[in-house]
Amino acid sequence: MYPIYFPMRKGQQGISLSGLLVWSVIIVLVAILGMRVIPAFVEYAAVKRALVATVNDSGLQDATAKELRLAFDKRAAVDEIKSVSGHDLIINKQNEQVILSVSYTVKKPLFANVSLLIDFNAASNQ
Repeated sequence: MYPIYFPMRKGQQGISLSGLLVWSVIIVLVAILGMRVIPAFVEYAAVKRALVATVNDSGLQDATAKELRLAFDKRAAVDEIKSVSGHDLIINKQNEQVILSVSYTVKKPLFANVSLLIDFNAASNQ
């Protein structure tokens, strides 16, 4: 009888324990970064919506700057916007259209003495 020869198999495939630990640390760091940064971008979207809604409000077409700021503050209170208030608004008029804009910075602590600084610029015409 002839002996049966099997071809040589490749080495084991998969992830080692050290590889698993390294990838776990990377995934946890990305998750922490996401949990810290995503709320700032959600609030930015709320600020932008509030600016556009304030400008498009039919009752505020001939409003003064004080009335526009007050209307924005009311919308900001409903949307729980904490980074910006009506006093931070820049009010311009372009081609008989009111444009509200705001620039602000958000500082998010990540860990120890490392923080992330994000600059936002929102306008009602963008």
